[in-house]
Amino acid sequence: MTEKEFEIVIGLEVHVQLSTQSKIFCSDSAAFDLNPNTHVSLISLAHPGTLPKLNLKVLEYGARLGLALGCTMEGVTTFERKNYFYPDLPKGYQITQYRNPICRGGAVKIQKAGIESEVVIHHIHLEEDAGKLMHFDGQKFSGVDYNRAGVPLLEIVTTPCMHDPEEAAAFVMEIRKLVRFLGIGDGNMEEGSLRADANVSVRSKGSAVLGTKVEIKNMNSTKNLRAAIQYEAQRQMACLIHGETIVSETRLFDADSGKTFSMRKKEEVNDYRYFPEPDLCAFEITKDWLASIRQSMPKTSGEYESMFVDRFHLPQYDASVLASDVITARLFEALTELTTHTKSASNWLMGPVRTYLNENPDKEFPLSARSLAWMIDAVEEGRLNHTAASKKLFPEWVKSPEKNPEELCAALGLFEVQSDEELIGIARDILRIYPLKVEEYQKGKKGILGMFMGEMMKRTAGKADPKRSTEILSNLLNEKN
Repeated sequence: MTEKEFEIVIGLEVHVQLSTQSKIFCSDSAAFDLNPNTHVSLISLAHPGTLPKLNLKVLEYGARLGLALGCTMEGVTTFERKNYFYPDLPKGYQITQYRNPICRGGAVKIQKAGIESEVVIHHIHLEEDAGKLMHFDGQKFSGVDYNRAGVPLLEIVTTPCMHDPEEAAAFVMEIRKLVRFLGIGDGNMEEGSLRADANVSVRSKGSAVLGTKVEIKNMNSTKNLRAAIQYEAQRQMACLIHGETIVSETRLFDADSGKTFSMRKKEEVNDYRYFPEPDLCAFEITKDWLASIRQSMPKTSGEYESMFVDRFHLPQYDASVLASDVITARLFEALTELTTHTKSASNWLMGPVRTYLNENPDKEFPLSARSLAWMIDAVEEGRLNHTAASKKLFPEWVKSPEKNPEELCAALGLFEVQSDEELIGIARDILRIYPLKVEEYQKGKKGILGMFMGEMMKRTAGKADPKRSTEILSNLLNEKN
């Protein structure tokens, strides 16, 4: 057999760290902190006699995601103990959901090469995160940071329905976008608050039987996810081509070598010895509670995109770009209440604002919607030149967002030359200096108007209103004719 005769089958388990202030079963801070073991307590360190108490905000966030994905909510949801021993797991077991997860079913729509498809969800469950092992160069020991122990996680488990690494990456990016819009997670893969495990197998094309599954753990970027799946699929195909047996195991991905390597033999369900968590009761999910969650849910990306097209008549491209990021989507919605120049607002958000966000992914956008509206209106009303506003005012204002825009523009010398009398005087001087060019224009070489406009901008340091300057120059040239 050759690689072309095989089909890749992919299922994903995506872990989303929830943006609650405290951990899932105690009041310790759930904030990301670079200082190890600063957000811990007797409960998160599993001292004897301590008891868990569910953070109800975690249940609410799980319901938000389930409603957004069209999942079925269980009437009762319960927690179990999943037993395994690892240095970063203080209790020696993890409190998770197994028999009655909060959500079942549902689907995520993804786009790949312009073609829409659905990734089917098997279930979504809640659980606590483990700590983090820290390995030190040159040392014979590893440290354990328990800050993350007990941080709430949502685990989204798909069916094995994907067949291409690009589909897997698109699914992760869609989940990342969705949790940000819903306000339940920041989706920051670099900090580990969104991680993906990939279950990869291969089979002969046309076969309905799944091959032996290999799990690749803890990928924290879509680039690594694509590369790991591609390598692992090719490794498994090579094994089958050479008559070797594929071992069901858990592997890790080394980004430097681009290869996966064995971590441990894959556990089976019975290895975890699941049993009901005796210290937590069952939680009933009622229709009235779900209705209250639905009523308070923020808009999703798709809802924003439809609104931008239907209500504000943006081109489909603009709407999709603005709705792809929660910051630009909410900024545009706010701007529509502050300025009538909605297309200009869209252009600013897709231009300077998006560039700033891409260059500063870890910073909040410093300017308010009101500040952006002031700048947009100033340009549209002819008080500011667009180039000066975008290239000079905007970069300075994001550095000092507290500054008064009028004073900042005055200090930078950005306000347009508004007086017709002043503009006419400058235009007459230019035409007097270039009589031969005036003659060429009057003989039909209309493109020379651009040269005159260039001179106008030079003499006003770019502060002349382009539209009004063009009108004045055209009128003076036609008078001479």
